[in-house]
Amino acid sequence: MWQRRCARRPDAGDAESLDALDADLADVDWQTLPAGSRSFRFDAPSGSLAAVAFGNPTHPRVVLVPGATGSKEDFILLGPLLAAAGYYVESYDLAGQYGSAAAAAPAGESYDYDFFVADLLAFLHAGTVPAHVLGYSFAGFVVQEALVAAPELFASVAFLGVPPQPGQSFRGVSWIGPLSYLTTPHRIAGLLIWGVSANLNRATPGRVELVRERFEFTSRRSVDEIVRLMKHAPDRRRELVDSGIPLLVAVGRHDIWPTRLQRENAELIGAVYREYPTGHSPCETTPHRLAADLVALYARAESRSA
Repeated sequence: MWQRRCARRPDAGDAESLDALDADLADVDWQTLPAGSRSFRFDAPSGSLAAVAFGNPTHPRVVLVPGATGSKEDFILLGPLLAAAGYYVESYDLAGQYGSAAAAAPAGESYDYDFFVADLLAFLHAGTVPAHVLGYSFAGFVVQEALVAAPELFASVAFLGVPPQPGQSFRGVSWIGPLSYLTTPHRIAGLLIWGVSANLNRATPGRVELVRERFEFTSRRSVDEIVRLMKHAPDRRRELVDSGIPLLVAVGRHDIWPTRLQRENAELIGAVYREYPTGHSPCETTPHRLAADLVALYARAESRSA
C-alpha cells in the first residue's frame, strides 16, 4: 500500500487526481510506521525524543512537528509522499507526548515556549539547514518562536491547523471559546482529550486505536501545560512578515477555528492560504492535496535561494 501511495510526485496542477487519491484512502495501521521509514531517538535538551525519517538523507530536508496529544505517526501518509517528491522528511514527538513521554520539564518547573523551542532548534541543528519546517496545531507557535530566534535555520514554514489568533488562542473556537476565558487549562485539556478519545471527529478505527494508545503514554501534565501556553500565545505576526521566508497557512474547512479567521491571519502574515474539505487533520485525510501545496511552497523557497 505504501508503495502505491507514494508512487507519484504530488502535482499541484492535477487537483482532481489528488482529490480522487485522497477520497480513495483506506484505513491503515497507524501504530506501524510504513516500509522504508527509519525510527530513531534524538537526545534533545528535554530528554530523549522518539523520531522517524522518510526518504534519502541527501535530499532537501523537511521537518514536520506534531502538536499536543499528537505524534510523528500523524505524518505516516504525508511523509512518504514528500519523500517521493524528492525530500528527506523527519518528525519527532514533542516532549511529554507518546514516544517522548519521559522527556519533561524538571519537577517543580512549568513548561514554557523556550522549553519546546530549545528541542526544535537542537533537532534542526542536528541535520542539514535551512530546512522546510511544518508546525501542526500548537507546534505552529513553537515553530514561529524558533523562526524568530534563528531564521537562518528555516527555508520555509507551513502552519497546519494552527490557531489563527495570538494571545488567548481558544477565543475563536465556537464550542469552547466563551468558556475558555473562565475555566482552567486542566479542564480545557480534559475536554479536548475527551473529545478526541470519544472520536467526535469520526476518525477511522485504525486512527482511533492510535489515539487511545497515545493517551496511555502521553503525560497529562504536558497537555495541561500546553493548553496553558495556548492561552498566552505570543504575537509574532510582524516578525513573520519581516522574515521574508515563504509561508503557508493550511487548514481544514471544518476545523474548530473558523476559516474566516485563518484567511485573515494568512493575509496579515503574507502567507499563501490553502483550505481542504476536512477537519483539523489534513495530513491524515487529504495528504495528497497537502503534499502538493507543500511541494509548491518548497519550490518557491528554493527558487528564492537559487
